[in-house]
Amino acid sequence: MSEERVVSVGVIGTSWWADAMYLPALQNHPLARVTAVCGRNADRAHQFARQWGIPHVFTDYEALIESGLCDAVIIATRNDTHYPIGMKALKAGLHVLCEKPLALTYAQAAEMAATADAMGAITMVPFTYRYMPTARYIKALLEEGYIGQPYHLNMRYYTGFGRTTDYLWRFDQDVAGSGALGDIASHFIYLADWYFGAIESVGALLGYMVRRPERDPAGRPYQVADDTAILTFVFANGAHGVIHATTVAYEDTPFGQTHHMEFHGSEGTLYHFIDWDTIQRVSGARQGEGPVRELSVPDQFWGRVRRDTVHHTYKDVFRQEGFMTQAFITAVSNQQPLHPNFHDGARIQRVIAAAQLSHQEKRRVMLSEI
Repeated sequence: MSEERVVSVGVIGTSWWADAMYLPALQNHPLARVTAVCGRNADRAHQFARQWGIPHVFTDYEALIESGLCDAVIIATRNDTHYPIGMKALKAGLHVLCEKPLALTYAQAAEMAATADAMGAITMVPFTYRYMPTARYIKALLEEGYIGQPYHLNMRYYTGFGRTTDYLWRFDQDVAGSGALGDIASHFIYLADWYFGAIESVGALLGYMVRRPERDPAGRPYQVADDTAILTFVFANGAHGVIHATTVAYEDTPFGQTHHMEFHGSEGTLYHFIDWDTIQRVSGARQGEGPVRELSVPDQFWGRVRRDTVHHTYKDVFRQEGFMTQAFITAVSNQQPLHPNFHDGARIQRVIAAAQLSHQEKRRVMLSEI
């Protein structure tokens, strides 16, 4: 292994997510060297650096980017910082992995994608559920024609972190850009696009069910973003789709989150259910083959990951199987583009923008309008 292929990485953001998902994956990759970390809270940033053995600590992301210590950066910060940090890093010639949603607006996201192209940057937006064994198996079944011509999909993302009446930045429109729509529905919008192809039009109903504080902790009045999103789609192939994403559902499971998916077509139906604690199941039925039955996910999709709780599978996929963060490092090292990249992130941001316009104007919106 040559020294030239090692990738020096700066991590911007010291949240629990960076701690749980990014650093373990980076440390398990032979070509990754974490050289710097940046966090707004100096004490937290230094503690984070000590925990993971990171030699350089910054509290200013611009200083980290200009330091010359990094070939690539991972942006794991609040939504409103993605665009300025990402553009600064790209213009400095760095490769960039940026959390979703890629930006606050489609215009920002499109500019980030165009800048990445101009700079020759390798980019990634980590839509994590794409990498799960069950998701990749469903993708393979759809491509094999299990359901035949796609007719429609139904996807439901139910979680309860928005049931609290406390201020959460995820429901601050200026900070987050959207609420449940960009935070959790974006995952399923990406999957819908990945499974069924390009989305041509969107209808949306957005709202918030929980009354939240009128001011943030600093006393600033703010616009409350949606905690629930209901979306309808027409795909380029003529299929229809529905996504219901809510952060205020009471789910009687230890983790309080469930995913439900149904895919219908001319030849059959596929079902997918995850409860995050015990069940990750794919089932289906094809015309002329009897009733719905569970479909065993083949070993090739599992690899070395644990097959018990979804929590374990989720962590193992990114720490052991070379997906997401590790795939980004490999791509940077080999100078090979990968997906989902900033163009994919911008495409999903366009759907989010269309959904927001649909809700505001109470009409279906064509993606070509955005």
